[in-house]
Amino acid sequence: MLRYSIYIVLLVCFFTGSTQAQELFVYTEPASNMPAKSVGIRLSNWMMDETYTSKINYHFIPEIMWGVNRHLMLHVEAYASNRTGNISVEGGALYAKYRFYSTDKVKRHFRMAAFGRATSNNADIHQEEIMTNGHNTGYQLGMIGTQLLHKTAISAIVYYEKALNNQGGHEFPVVAADKAINYSLSIGRLMLPRTYKSYKQTNMNLMVELLGQTLPENGKQYLDIAPSVQFIFNSQTRVDVGYKHQLQGTMLRTAPNGLLIRVEHLLFNVL
Repeated sequence: MLRYSIYIVLLVCFFTGSTQAQELFVYTEPASNMPAKSVGIRLSNWMMDETYTSKINYHFIPEIMWGVNRHLMLHVEAYASNRTGNISVEGGALYAKYRFYSTDKVKRHFRMAAFGRATSNNADIHQEEIMTNGHNTGYQLGMIGTQLLHKTAISAIVYYEKALNNQGGHEFPVVAADKAINYSLSIGRLMLPRTYKSYKQTNMNLMVELLGQTLPENGKQYLDIAPSVQFIFNSQTRVDVGYKHQLQGTMLRTAPNGLLIRVEHLLFNVL
């Protein structure tokens, strides 16, 4: 654990060494919302290594996002995977985020938001990790705080998660913990362009995120690290590439390590 702690400290020092960056993280949402009256399409491809087999666990999550106004953003999500051999649809979700606090200064601001997600899933329940964003039927409720410091953005999240019985007769195991506390710390830095001249310039962001979960009922937990690179083209199209790796954990997880590739496109002022 000492080497992981040193690694994390070095990363924090690098990203905060000098302090305009976008608050767009790969594995988490920031407290800021997408532009009002805009619509976004997001396609997430997860390719995770199965722990006990040589199989690649593939999950596809398409989303339609709507910036209702400057405070409220909504997502409609669908879940598909190769869990049964062929790619099949397993469920969907509704996500909502409400930004309730904002303070703005020159080249910096701080924002806070509350969010919730309600999901339905028909996959078999095969691990102790609770993951309502793709695996479990249930819900989550949480808070986000995001600080922008010129070229660096720092964001922290904590949320409660509750798993229910999955559809199709897949009941949640009675002996398993069905509640979780999740937490994350995300740090991102704008690397390019060095000097901003036009919104058509390609932006490159580097970031690292720490993602954790604890099951209060039995004390089991895990902590992941997820470095990633992000490109933004014409201030409208975004491409993310990240790799998530478990640093340590005591719970059963089917596929904790793997690659995420995401493409997102925004349509401004369409509603």
